[in-house]
Amino acid sequence: MLIEAPELSSFPRIRHAFFTRRGGVSEGVYASLNGGVGSKDDPERVATNRSLMAERIGVAPENLVTVHQVASPTAVVATRAWARDERPRADAIVTATPDLALAITTADCGPVLFADHEAGVIGAAHAGWQGALGGVLEATVEAMIGLGAQREAIVAVLGPTIGPLSYETGPEFKDRFLADDPANERHFRPSGREGHALFDLPGYIMARLSAAGLGESSDLGLCTYADEESFFSYRRTTHRREPDYGRQISAIALTR
Repeated sequence: MLIEAPELSSFPRIRHAFFTRRGGVSEGVYASLNGGVGSKDDPERVATNRSLMAERIGVAPENLVTVHQVASPTAVVATRAWARDERPRADAIVTATPDLALAITTADCGPVLFADHEAGVIGAAHAGWQGALGGVLEATVEAMIGLGAQREAIVAVLGPTIGPLSYETGPEFKDRFLADDPANERHFRPSGREGHALFDLPGYIMARLSAAGLGESSDLGLCTYADEESFFSYRRTTHRREPDYGRQISAIALTR
């Protein structure tokens, strides 16, 4: 049902989970632990799944906090839980408030969980290519520092993400990255189709985290596209022309 990172599980006040698609109540293409309120799944089943995840991470269901993700570089501070129709449009959340679980939904993009356990500050970021290129990871770190975190004490872990052998892109995609930094060439390799390339999204995210000067950053090395039994994948669904797809949740909470 969930995967934990040793880098975070060793902290006594931090609870976290990179949830898989297993262990819930949804059916069909959403089977079974679909946490995506934006999917076309039965809302009651999604609510049950999210309650199960909240229970596993040790918070009340209403304290599983998510945002309306828009592929942006925006990070927001959560001091309380908010209703679904109050969700800010952002792609990262930080808090120093205990008993709130910061949750990110993904289905190929990179979920990154952050913690400065000594300062008692945590964060969660949705890092697709647009958000990562735009600076969502750095924005998360700055927002955490604003709450008292120390850059060199922050630990960041990248969860299940589409892998470098599964993400084929066109020439205009690569051009955006090279325009931002020619050194980004290292995150692309030929795909075998003329004008196309395979993009290493996890490698790019890890390079951004490394450049941010954190205390530690790591990658679980799990590919959402390749492991159908464990993870939902937007790209796999697209290739199969399926009607919709589920979303997995990655969450982190601070205890008292």
